[in-house]
Amino acid sequence: MNSAVSAVILAAGSSQRMGSPKALLKIGGETFIQHIVDVLHSARIVDVVAVLGFEAEEIKKHLGQFDGKIVLNGHWQNGQLSSIIAGLDALDSPNVQAAMICPVDHPLISQSLVVDLLQAFWKSRKRIVVPTYGGRRGHPVIFERSLFDDVQTAPPEEGARAVIHRHPGDVIEVPTDGKGVVTNIDTPEDYELNILSRFV
Repeated sequence: MNSAVSAVILAAGSSQRMGSPKALLKIGGETFIQHIVDVLHSARIVDVVAVLGFEAEEIKKHLGQFDGKIVLNGHWQNGQLSSIIAGLDALDSPNVQAAMICPVDHPLISQSLVVDLLQAFWKSRKRIVVPTYGGRRGHPVIFERSLFDDVQTAPPEEGARAVIHRHPGDVIEVPTDGKGVVTNIDTPEDYELNILSRFV
């Protein structure tokens, strides 16, 4: 059942504020991107697309035995939406019913969170599933396939958020006590506070 939901990992940005690719930062001995792949697989999401751009070759070297699809976003400078578009374009199987969008700078996801989001998608029949922490919406987000065109044609400055705002009746929020859904590792200070202090 869960295999009909694919995952798209967004790891194409230049990580300017971090100073090095966020995909290659370590969490518990693994790179961010490998950790996210492992969590997705542990929740039985087997179809995973990794969207790379900046430092793509270096990130590929650290992906180990990744058996998913790697997509190169040649327009990564255009922002996150360009990577979402590239990832959704790669989901060409007719069996794909939805996509879970996973930014690589939100690595603090867990198997239980992913399972909760999947169950909410199947049980609620809602087209958008969003985790929340303390009333704040976070990541990853599931979009049903029927919304892929809407996501791909969203205003670049708003990105996929525009689709969520446009379809409020199609959204189910999944509360979680895991702060990771709203924790963006964007700077060395973020990394020190949220990762190094907890996992090293």
